[in-house]
Amino acid sequence: MSGTECAKHTIERLSAAEFPAAAGELAGLLAEVVAGGSSLGFRTPFGRRPALDWWLSREPAVASGSLVVWVARGPEGVSGTISLAREHRENGRHRAEIVKLMVSPAARGRGLGRRLLATAEEAAAADGIRLLLLDTEADTPADRLYRAAGWTPYGLVPAYATDPGGALRDCTFFYKFLPEPPAAAAS
Repeated sequence: MSGTECAKHTIERLSAAEFPAAAGELAGLLAEVVAGGSSLGFRTPFGRRPALDWWLSREPAVASGSLVVWVARGPEGVSGTISLAREHRENGRHRAEIVKLMVSPAARGRGLGRRLLATAEEAAAADGIRLLLLDTEADTPADRLYRAAGWTPYGLVPAYATDPGGALRDCTFFYKFLPEPPAAAAS
């Protein structure tokens, strides 16, 4: 895929009504990314059916607005996704967590992950969120992406989770403060 082809991807936020129809493509992406070795909380073998079940289990959170899901669509369909999990406790409504940033292997290395991350960050800031959190397997392309995007690592936990094959992996935890919208800053 060339840089021009990556530019052909559109990133759209899925509404609660659109989410069930997109779940099949999201399941295919999740199964592909896990099969490729990405640590997303699942172990191999992990196929399309359990991936679909997992995405469909997210439907109530999408409907309530506690989970926001974006997809990157290109000529081949859904090539990437990112989600924003909002904090439900009253004392934490200023923060949210970035979850399940995925880009298909065929679409990697062209900036799509950065575009998805920027989309989620901008939407969070516009919604008044001031602090974002995430975690990822240490010393991976995802770890390097977050560092390059200005995220601050605040801890490394050895042997935090297993990769899809079952090997224990270290995990880096990150945070990022978001700027207040200009109108709010001027008030």
